[in-house]
Amino acid sequence: MRTPLALYALALLVRAVLVVHYPDPAYPDSSYYVDVARQLVNGNGFNVDFIWIFPEVGGRIPDVPALPIPSNAHWMPLASIVQVPFLLLTGTASTAAAYAAAAPFAIVGALAAPLAWALARDAGSPGWVAVGAGVLTAAPALLTPFMAQPDNFGLYQPLVVGALWLTARGLKGDTRAFALAGLLAGGATLARNDGVLVLGVIGLAFLWDRWRAWRSTGSRAPRIPLASAVEAVALFLVVMLPWYARQMAVFGQLSPSTASGKVLFIRDIGEWNSISTPASLDHLLGMGLGPLLLTRVGGLVSAVWIYAVLVGGVLLAPFMLVGAWARRRQVDYGPFLAYATILFAFSAIVSAVHVPGGTFIHSACALVPYSYVLALEGIRASTAWVARRRPSWDAERSARIFGNAAVGFGLVLAVYGSFSVHLTWDHVGQQRQDVAGVLDQAGAAPDDRLMSIDAAGYRYWTGHGGVVLVNDPLDVIEDVARAYDIRWLALERGDAVASVAPILDRDERPAWIGPPAYASQGTDGRVDWAVYPVCTTAGDDRCGAVTGARP
Repeated sequence: MRTPLALYALALLVRAVLVVHYPDPAYPDSSYYVDVARQLVNGNGFNVDFIWIFPEVGGRIPDVPALPIPSNAHWMPLASIVQVPFLLLTGTASTAAAYAAAAPFAIVGALAAPLAWALARDAGSPGWVAVGAGVLTAAPALLTPFMAQPDNFGLYQPLVVGALWLTARGLKGDTRAFALAGLLAGGATLARNDGVLVLGVIGLAFLWDRWRAWRSTGSRAPRIPLASAVEAVALFLVVMLPWYARQMAVFGQLSPSTASGKVLFIRDIGEWNSISTPASLDHLLGMGLGPLLLTRVGGLVSAVWIYAVLVGGVLLAPFMLVGAWARRRQVDYGPFLAYATILFAFSAIVSAVHVPGGTFIHSACALVPYSYVLALEGIRASTAWVARRRPSWDAERSARIFGNAAVGFGLVLAVYGSFSVHLTWDHVGQQRQDVAGVLDQAGAAPDDRLMSIDAAGYRYWTGHGGVVLVNDPLDVIEDVARAYDIRWLALERGDAVASVAPILDRDERPAWIGPPAYASQGTDGRVDWAVYPVCTTAGDDRCGAVTGARP
């Protein structure tokens, strides 16, 4: 037990250092999960006082625009739920709140490292492969900085890997393991919608086991009883049914954002944040077969590249493929290879335009432990191939040397990547804090609403709810501002929509946007970010003239 415990301690230490170095949520996903968790702790339930993306409310301005709104019409709730016990201890306004929110992700996520060791040993890999895979999983190359964020990375990874490992054990005759795989698949789905693909893999494993028994013409009995398959589905439902019931009660459907069409029927990621662009199958198909196929191919290429760079650091990716080929017939890797195939196919066919936007990064984290085991197995297979042609080579000794080099390479990437990413996150976080200071100095009331490109992030840093800056013409943005009584507008040059470029470039503003309360200039002399008053109600003279109803 000392080895898996040591790997868990290493992984926990890595995540603890990450949390200490940057404890706050760093991007919309993690900010959203923290904001929801704080609402739960403060007794407001699954509700938020901002709209981070309009598919949460049907992909358009509702007939009766209102804030707060029910949360989690798109993202799943587990990443918020696990924060609640920790935030109850610290409160949501204390200096320790950020650390409390990140703590469960470090504690649970660290389980992935000993899981990598366990599945490697179960598959018959030598000890150095199992330990090496565990160390790499503890600090997974360029994915490392994300593993301690209050996001679903730290939850989804061990839940999916655990489910796939238990499924493989079920194929080898462990009926209890197969049933428990359904429980973990339910947990993975509660963390992320992709988790339902794991349940699909469990079902495929059961069918494959039956097919093999049928092909044997009676010489081989099925290893997975029907009862175990039923138990797996039942345990999945035990986890998911309460949430499905909530979705039906609140939204009348299981996946409200998908029902809006904005998830499936957009032509590019820019349309995800638009309320004036159609979101229908006709709209998607109207782009033509050629461009449609190019988006699907582009999604697949992006997914492969993200996986190769963030997980494999490019150099380890070929060895992952070699290891997968060498172990393709081994039942221990069957569920993982099936899941990886389904995930890449899903990314290409269904969520292609979302892949470059970051959705696949979350999915790729579940591939990490198996990928590192296969990378080291690929190094073993490669050195054995060379040794057969060069008798002077000691294959196993050479494999250890190159394997240790691979581990060292991964750790260097983890340190470099984490430091670089944290610098970027710190810059963004400081800018959001500066906006909070500007709003305070400008006399913004606590309940003033803010329009920005990251409504969840600005809610976290400034305390102001509001709505996202939609990717539409200025007249549509004005409609949104009027509908939700927006009082302030925060613009960032590095992350804005095309229609606001004249405001940042030449200070060409419509009448409903006033002169900037503050404008920060970049090194090139252009406005880097700015905060503007928004005047959409009668009597508001902050924009230079008394504003009334729009003619």
